[in-house]
Amino acid sequence: MFDKILIICTGNICRSPIAEQLLQQARPDKHISSAGIATEAAKLSGHDIDKTAREVAEANGVNLQPHSARQADRHLIADHDLVLVLEHKQKEILSQRYPEARGKIMLLGQWQAGGKDIADPYKKSKDFHQQVLSELQQATTLWAERL
Repeated sequence: MFDKILIICTGNICRSPIAEQLLQQARPDKHISSAGIATEAAKLSGHDIDKTAREVAEANGVNLQPHSARQADRHLIADHDLVLVLEHKQKEILSQRYPEARGKIMLLGQWQAGGKDIADPYKKSKDFHQQVLSELQQATTLWAERL
């Protein structure tokens, strides 16, 4: 049912590309991709994964591919069966921008503590990145089991 899955965070340089790889590794039978809700506004289009996010992920065995941040748009969202966001506010923003997609936008942390936001680690400590990685691992594992 959900063969094409899009994971969206703010800038598409920390959480969503890591979650993309975690879910892809858990479910190689699915097409997983990622984008950002404010990538263009933050002038991050084309950027690689944040250096600290990459270091922490790779130190924990996450195999990250080369990455190029991109902006989520109507076409990209329409092209996916399921859209997973990292925060409730992102779900609200996307639902307002693209009301036709409202039914397929869900929280990545949906199965954690009744719907958990996963905080943005951008420009935060390595320890914070580690905590976020742990939350991403838990959330993607729970989604992988349900897909």
